[in-house]
Formats: sequence, structure tokens, C-alpha cells
Amino acid sequence: QRKIAIAVDLSDESAYAVRWAVENYLRPGDSVILLHVRPTSVLYGADWGVVDHAVSFDDEESQQKMEDDFDAFTSSKSLDLARPLLESKLPHKIHIVKDHDMKERLCLEVERLGVNALILGSRGFGASKPPARKGRLGSVSDYCVQHCVCPVVVVRFPEESDG
Repeated sequence: QRKIAIAVDLSDESAYAVRWAVENYLRPGDSVILLHVRPTSVLYGADWGVVDHAVSFDDEESQQKMEDDFDAFTSSKSLDLARPLLESKLPHKIHIVKDHDMKERLCLEVERLGVNALILGSRGFGASKPPARKGRLGSVSDYCVQHCVCPVVVVRFPEESDG
């Protein structure tokens, strides 16, 4: 039985990577872990919408409420991302950890969980992008390819021109 992790950061690229994995990579008998590394502070989060500027970040109670709201949002969004797995009846777990260094924590969790392969979406920084980025993966993808103890599959998010 293979144990496959799909790294998700609550973005469209992550949703695409989950769908791609279901359609092209996963097979009966695989167990799947949706692995999300959440920033240790909501203030450094990405892809989660607009911050309510009426909230005072100096107030500890307000900060805790914002953290709790973001935890609830993360859990809800992770369940949405898991929908293709549910529809395909693939056994899966959602694993959410907090860390300030997402790249390093992804690799550490992959090793700790004994994962056989890691799948993650790419934001598409490839040959069609500015020359400074030509032919390079995004920083998280690149780090995981270099440092994870298992094979890493990087799924390129299709641009609108790709269909």
C-alpha cells in the first residue's frame, strides 16, 4: 500500500493538484494525506482573503479570535479540497501543522509520516515567465524536489491559454 501526500496551501493550484492526483496518479489501495502547513501567524497567511482592518492586532483577545477564525477557515477549505478524494472513495486524512517555514516543515512531515511520494501544485513559474525565472520551479516546489526523502511530483497549474 502506497502512502501519498498531497501538499495543499488552500490555493487554486492545490485544488488542481488534488484533482490531477485523483485522475492521473492515485490507484486503489493508496492512502492519501492532504498535508497543509499553516503559518504560525495569521498575519503571514496567503490565499485566505481580506483582513478585517477593524480588528486590533494589539489586543490579545482579537488576535486569538483571528487565529481561531483562520483555523476554522483552514479546516473548511481543506475539506473542500478533499472533495475529489471523497468522490473517488479514496481513503484519506487531512494533516494540518503550524510552522513558520512551510518548505522545511513539508519535508520534515513527509519523512515523519513515512510517505512514499509527495504531490504538490506549482504556480507555473516556467519558461513562459520573465527571463529571471526561466525554467525554474517555485521556491516551495524547488525546495521539496531538493530536500524531500521521497519522490516529488510537481503538478503545473494550467494557464488560461492551456485550456
